Amino acid sequence: MGNAFFVVWRESLEAFLIAGILFAWLQANDDSGRGKRALCMGLGAGVALAFALGWALVGVQDELAGNALEAFQVGMLLVAAALIAQMVLWMRRHGRHIKTRLHADLSSASERSGFLGVAIVAALAVAREGAETVIFLYGLSQEGRIADLVIGAATGIIAAAATAWLATRGLRRLNIALLLRLSSILLLIVASALLITATDRMIGAGWLPGLVDPLWDSSALIDDVSGPGKLFADFAGYRARPALTVLLVWAAYWATVIVGWRKTGHA
Repeated sequence: MGNAFFVVWRESLEAFLIAGILFAWLQANDDSGRGKRALCMGLGAGVALAFALGWALVGVQDELAGNALEAFQVGMLLVAAALIAQMVLWMRRHGRHIKTRLHADLSSASERSGFLGVAIVAALAVAREGAETVIFLYGLSQEGRIADLVIGAATGIIAAAATAWLATRGLRRLNIALLLRLSSILLLIVASALLITATDRMIGAGWLPGLVDPLWDSSALIDDVSGPGKLFADFAGYRARPALTVLLVWAAYWATVIVGWRKTGHA
C-alpha cells in the first residue's frame, strides 16, 4: 500500500501541477472562458486514456495463462521499473524548463488549432502521467493485495491534491522542488524493488540462473516475510536470502542510475 500511495502521490502531483500551469496561462491569455472549458475537456480525455490503458492491460492478462501470463507480468514489472528510472532522470534534466515548454506548446497549439489544440495539449500532458501511473500500479499489483493497492492509490490522489493546493496558496514553507527531488530518490528505490521482484520471478521460472542461491541468509537479523522486514522488502527490494544474480542485477541498476543522475545534473 505504501508504494502505491507514494507512486500515485508523485505522479498525480505532477499532473496537478501541469494542470495548474496550463490554467494559469489561460487565465492570463484567454478572456472568453472557452480555453478553460477546452482545458477541462482535455484533462478529462487524458484521464480517460489512462483508464483505457489500464483496461487494456487487464484484458490482455485475462487472455493469458501459464508461462505466457508469467512472461507478461514479469515484462510489465521490467517496463514499470525502466519507466520510473527514465521518468526521474528526464525530470531531473528537463524539470526546471517544463513550465516554459508547456506555455510554448499551449501557445503554438492555440494558434494552429484554436481551443481544440488547447484540449489536445492538456490531454497528452495528463495522459502521459496517467499512463505511467497505470503501468507502475500494474507492476506493483504483482507484489501485494489489490485492496491495499486501491487504498494506497486513492489516498495518494487525495494527498497529491492537498499538496498541489498548498503549493498554489503560496506557502513559503512548502518547498515543492525539494519534495520532488526527495521523492525522485524514493521512486528510484521503488523501481529497484520492482526490478528485484522481476529477477526473482525469472529465476523461479528457470529463465535466469541463480548462480549462487542463496548467497547468504540474513533472516535471523531481518526477515523479509513479516513485520518491518516485509515492509522493507516491499519498498526497497530487500531479500534475506538473495541469489547472486539478484545482487548483480541490483548493483548494475544502481550503477546505471548513478551515472545517469550525474549526467542529468550537469545538463
